[in-house]
Amino acid sequence: MKGGESIIEKNFYDNINVLECIEKDGIKIEILEYKTLRGLRDVCLAENLYYLEKAGMSLKQIKITLNNSAVTTERGALYFHKGNIAAECETGGVGGLAKKLIKNRLTSESTFTPTYSGTGEIFLEPGFNHYILLELKNEAIIVDRGMFYFCENGISVEVSAQKNLSSGLFGGEGWFQTKISGTGLCVLAIPVPPAEVLKYELKNERLQVDGNFVFLRTASLNFTVGRSAKNFVGNFTSGEGALQTFEGTGIVWMAPTQYVYKTLAQCFSAPLLNTSRSADTSNDD
Repeated sequence: MKGGESIIEKNFYDNINVLECIEKDGIKIEILEYKTLRGLRDVCLAENLYYLEKAGMSLKQIKITLNNSAVTTERGALYFHKGNIAAECETGGVGGLAKKLIKNRLTSESTFTPTYSGTGEIFLEPGFNHYILLELKNEAIIVDRGMFYFCENGISVEVSAQKNLSSGLFGGEGWFQTKISGTGLCVLAIPVPPAEVLKYELKNERLQVDGNFVFLRTASLNFTVGRSAKNFVGNFTSGEGALQTFEGTGIVWMAPTQYVYKTLAQCFSAPLLNTSRSADTSNDD
């Protein structure tokens, strides 16, 4: 029986690529990628898997190994865990519950985020998302709503309000985003593959962006939204509208291809099928 189990475990990990791995202070985080999906049972499933493979989509999963340490995850992220691991979800009393409910409404992050502590292995839910693994060192970052996936204990996840009227009204991110601060590891779900992420380090500089595809920035940066030109005529003739402006010293992460994916997602094929069906019907008549 043990020999059979070891073969099964070996076969499982033979089908896995480790995209990224970091280990420190009793915690190891791995971003796993399944090389192939071979669970063919019928023609429909085979067709779907074929197109997934041709499109280059891969199933990913986060594995966390704890050694007398703890992590906090987004609600519903757990898939399974093995070992001496305890789970708890603190509300912090009536006041703490109220704050969590407000955070949920403002940032799209879960009201209750469970904490898993002890020694063992944790696997989070598999999916076709893209992830980045970050290590914070007594610093704070601002990220888009809903990006938080999990973090090491010692990291704080809070609401961050826009500091001026222009960024709240015209920034494209809304009035509130998510602030992640402290020291430790965290994983974020990002809108594009890591290979399509552009990272800029500003040194008392300015970055202006036409669009809302900046998904992460250092909290110390000043974020405003302003015109691309100094006067109305210049703004009109330049063809550009309001630009997101990041000033100061810090890091900016952006996804230049994000807009392309949003545009392609709107190209729904159903109307084409309906048009084709109508054409066939008219021909028959």
